[in-house]
Amino acid sequence: MPLYEHVFMTRQDVSSQQIDQLTSEFSKIIEEGGGKIARSEYWGLRPLAYKIKKNRKAHYTMLNIDSPHEAVAEMERRMSLSTDVLRYMTVRVNEHEADQSVMMRKSDRDDRRGGRGDRPPFRRDQDGSGGRPDSGRKFEASKKPDDAPRPEVKDDSPPAEAPAGAPADVAKETD
Repeated sequence: MPLYEHVFMTRQDVSSQQIDQLTSEFSKIIEEGGGKIARSEYWGLRPLAYKIKKNRKAHYTMLNIDSPHEAVAEMERRMSLSTDVLRYMTVRVNEHEADQSVMMRKSDRDDRRGGRGDRPPFRRDQDGSGGRPDSGRKFEASKKPDDAPRPEVKDDSPPAEAPAGAPADVAKETD
């Protein structure tokens, strides 16, 4: 049977008992369709990148599924009818991970939160400018010396004609 990873997000005001109830309801649909749930992980209440149906946060749950496609399609159909489920995504995989998912690994989360250690602390310069080149310091632009030879430009275009009503000497060019 094909293997799937399925993640669904529920509203932020849903209780943990309701999340467990939804997870067991969707697991029951898979089992009735001839499949099984290899593992279920609750990732917690996490902030969303943008509002979804007036929610700023959502409860995330991941299911590792070993089931025929028809059972997964039925589960997705029922999720789309549920008012508690905001979004869901099912991905077919070659094999399930043996250990915890990336979201649940403690070492990865600690590394992400303490990621500021490689950056030096903010320091102000003695003049109080903050050390940025554009914060009050004056830099001299490099100038070309005045005695540098300039290339001559030859203009081989015909002289411009004077507009109608202009004096005759306007059209003449002096070399």
